[in-house]
Amino acid sequence: MKYPGFWKMLTVATCTALLSCLQAQELQGHVSIILLGATGDLARKYLWQGLFQLYLDEAGKGHSFSFHGAALTAPKQGQQLMDKALETLSCPQDMAPSHCAELKDQFLRLSHYRQLKTAEDYQALSRDIEAQVQQEGLREAGRIFYFSVPPFAYADIARNINSSCRPGPGTWLRVVLEKPFGHDHSSAQQLATELGSFFQEEEMYRVDHYLGKQAVAQILPFRDQNRKAFDHLWSRHHVERVEIIMKETVDAEGRTSFYEEYGVIRDVLQNHLTEILTLVAMELPYNVSDAGAVLRHKLQAFRALRGLRRGSAVVGQYQAYSDQVRRELQKPDSFQSVTPTFAGVLVHIDNLRWEGIPFILMSGKALDERVGYVRVLFRNQAYCVQSERLWAAGQSQCLPRQVVFYIGHGDLGSPAVLVSRNLPRPTLPSDSWKEVDARPGLRLFGRPLSDFYTYIPVREQDAYSILISHIFHGRKDSFITTENLLASWHFWTPLLASLDREAPRRYPGGAENGHLLDFEFSGSQLSFSQQQLEQLVPGPGAAPMPGDFRALKATYRESPLILAWPEELIAKLASDIETMATRTVQRFGEFHLALSGGSSPVALLQQLALWHFGFPWAHTHLWLVDERCVLPTDPESNFRSLQAHLLQHIHVPYFNIHPMPVRLHQRLCAEEDQGSQLYAQEIATQVANSSFDLVLLGMGDDGHTASLFPQSPAGLDGEQLVVLTTSPAQPHQRMSLSLPLINRAKKVAVLVIGRMKHEITMLMSRVGQEPKKWPISGVLPTSGQLVWYMDYEAFLGW
Repeated sequence: MKYPGFWKMLTVATCTALLSCLQAQELQGHVSIILLGATGDLARKYLWQGLFQLYLDEAGKGHSFSFHGAALTAPKQGQQLMDKALETLSCPQDMAPSHCAELKDQFLRLSHYRQLKTAEDYQALSRDIEAQVQQEGLREAGRIFYFSVPPFAYADIARNINSSCRPGPGTWLRVVLEKPFGHDHSSAQQLATELGSFFQEEEMYRVDHYLGKQAVAQILPFRDQNRKAFDHLWSRHHVERVEIIMKETVDAEGRTSFYEEYGVIRDVLQNHLTEILTLVAMELPYNVSDAGAVLRHKLQAFRALRGLRRGSAVVGQYQAYSDQVRRELQKPDSFQSVTPTFAGVLVHIDNLRWEGIPFILMSGKALDERVGYVRVLFRNQAYCVQSERLWAAGQSQCLPRQVVFYIGHGDLGSPAVLVSRNLPRPTLPSDSWKEVDARPGLRLFGRPLSDFYTYIPVREQDAYSILISHIFHGRKDSFITTENLLASWHFWTPLLASLDREAPRRYPGGAENGHLLDFEFSGSQLSFSQQQLEQLVPGPGAAPMPGDFRALKATYRESPLILAWPEELIAKLASDIETMATRTVQRFGEFHLALSGGSSPVALLQQLALWHFGFPWAHTHLWLVDERCVLPTDPESNFRSLQAHLLQHIHVPYFNIHPMPVRLHQRLCAEEDQGSQLYAQEIATQVANSSFDLVLLGMGDDGHTASLFPQSPAGLDGEQLVVLTTSPAQPHQRMSLSLPLINRAKKVAVLVIGRMKHEITMLMSRVGQEPKKWPISGVLPTSGQLVWYMDYEAFLGW
C-alpha cells in the first residue's frame, strides 16, 4: 500500500465520526410531556393513545421520556381516573402481543399523575423534572405542555408555565392548544395577545385535528407529487366547483351548552373546513417540506377570500334541538334557539387561479349519513358520439372527472384518495398509500368505484397520533399560526354577526330531511332549493305571501310609487332599467347609469348581472353616485361591491367604467388633490349637459341619500357637481354627487327596502322639501322623472 499512514488516519476518523453519531443519538435528551386535563374526555378518547403511539414510534431512537398527567383533581382520585384511561391503550395490529405488552408496561411506568393548581405546583413539577434529568445523567431536550382544557383556563396556566415551569436555556418549549380559539375576531385577538405575552409564536401549536386526518394530510403531497399532471388543471380554466363536506348523523344532545355558544359554523366551518379550503386553493410553494413557505402561502389564500355576506349562507336547525337546550340548560318553555346546527356556505377566492369558481362548504348534525370529503369536480367539455353502453369502462372523456380526498366513514368506510380514470393516473407514496381494487356494487358520487383509481393508507392512523408526532418533531405546517387564525376569524365574523338573530330552517333529522336542506347558488347568492313546508301549505289566517301580491302602482310624495315584495320589486326595477337602457342606446348610442353604494343595490346588481342577458352593456357607462374614502380593495369600497356583484359577471368596456377618484397622490380624499373637481370634469366631458340617463339612489333611516347627510350640508345646493362630505358612520369621509347634479338626471329611481326603513318612509310622506333636515326630500329632478321603488315592509312596516 502506497500511503499506509493515510488509510490508518482515515479509518480512525471514520470510526470516531460514527461513534460521535451514535453518542449524539444516545444523548439527544429527555423530553417531558405534560397533559393538562389528563382525566377529561378528549384525553381519554384520543390523547393518551396518541402519546402512547409516540412512545412506540420513538422508543430507542435517542430520546428518553416522562409523561405527566395533570388536572385540578386531587392526586388519589386523579390517578385512579388516569389509570382507567390508560387501560384502553392499544398497539398496532401488526405488533407482536408480547412486544406490545412490554412497551405498554414501560409507558405505564413512565406515566404519573399530579395535581396542578397553583404556581407552587408548577414550580414543584419543574424541580422534579430537573431532578430526574440530573439523577439519570440525562440532558433535557424540551417540554411539551398539551392544553386539553377550556380556553378560559389558558391564561392562568400560561402564566404559571412561563413564571414557574419554563425550561432553561438551550431547551425547547412547546405548548399545544385546542380549539375553540375565540368566538369571533375580537375574542380571538384578545386570546392571541394574552398568550403572546407568555409564549413566542414558534412555541405555540394550535391544533385542528382535521389537519392530522390522513386524507387531508395528503392534499398538499398529492398536489406536489402530481404537479406536472394536475397543476394546470387545478384552476378556474378546468375546475367546475369544489365541495368540502362534513356530515354527521349524531345530534348535539349532551353538548348543548357548548353548541349554544358556538353553533355549527364556529364548530366546524371556521376551522376544519376553512383549513382544508386553504390546502386545496393555496399556491404550491417550491418546496412543500418548508413549513414556513407552506404557512405563508396559506395566509395568502386567506387574504384572497372574498368577504362573506348574509346571502352567502343557508342555515338550519334540527327540530329537537330547542327542546334539548330547554331541558339541558333549564330554559323556559317559551325559549326558541336560533343557533344553527346545519350550514351551507358559498365561498369565492379573488385571485387569478380561482376567480369565479364556487367553493361549497357544508356541515351539519342529524343528517342522513356520517361522511367527510373534499371533492374537486372538473369541467367536462367532451361530447361522445357513441351511446354510453359503448364507452370505455370508467375512462370515457364524457364521464365526470373528479379528484376526491375521502376523509372517512360513509359507504367507503376508510380514508382514501379517488381519481377518475379519465384523468391522469396519480402518483402517491407507495410506503404509505396502496392502490386497491373496486368493490363490486359500491358507488360513490353516482359512479361505480371502478371508475376511480382508488388509494387507501397502508396503515390507518388516528389524527391525534399524527399531530402529536409532528409536535414532537417541531413540524409547524400542520398547525394554525396566530396570523392564519386571525385571518380566518376576519373572514367569518361578518357573516356570523349577520346570522346572529336569523331563524334557521327547521329540519326533522336523518333520512326524513328529504330535499328540505338542498341548496343552490347563483353568482354569489346561496338559497334553499325548496320553500319551507309552512309556506307551501298555508293554513287558515296565514300571513300573506309574496305570490299573493303583484307590483302595485301608487303615488308617494307626488311621484310614482312601485310597491311589491322584495324579489318582485328588484325584478321590476331591473326590467325598467333594461328597458330604458335599450331605448336610450337605440336613440342616442349610449346610456349613462349612476349607481349608489351600500347594501340596498346589491340584489339589483346581481339581478342585472345574472338574468338580463339583453342589457346593452357594451354601450353603457357606469358611474358612482358616492364612494367611501377608502382603498378600492377595502370591503367598505362601493367600487369593490360593484366589481364583486356586477362587473365581474358582465362585459363592459373598461373605458366605460368611471370610479370616483378618492385616492390621488397616495392620499385619500385630500381637498388639495381636487378629486371631486376631476370627477365633475369627467362627467361634464362624457355626459351631455351633465344629465345622467338614470340615477339610482337609496334612502337612509336618517333621511340621507347618496352620501349627502343632514349633519354635512355640503352638496345640498350651490354650483358644485361633486363634493366631499362627512358621514356620521365610519368611514366618515365620502365623495358624492351633489343634489343639484342628481336633479339634472332624466330619471331618478329611489330604492327603499326593509322594515328598518318604515319609520323614515312614514316621516317622508308627511314633510315637504327640506333637504337640510332630510336630504332625500330635496330629490326632485328639474326636467326629469322621480320614481320610488318600495317594498311592503318599508311601506307598511310588516
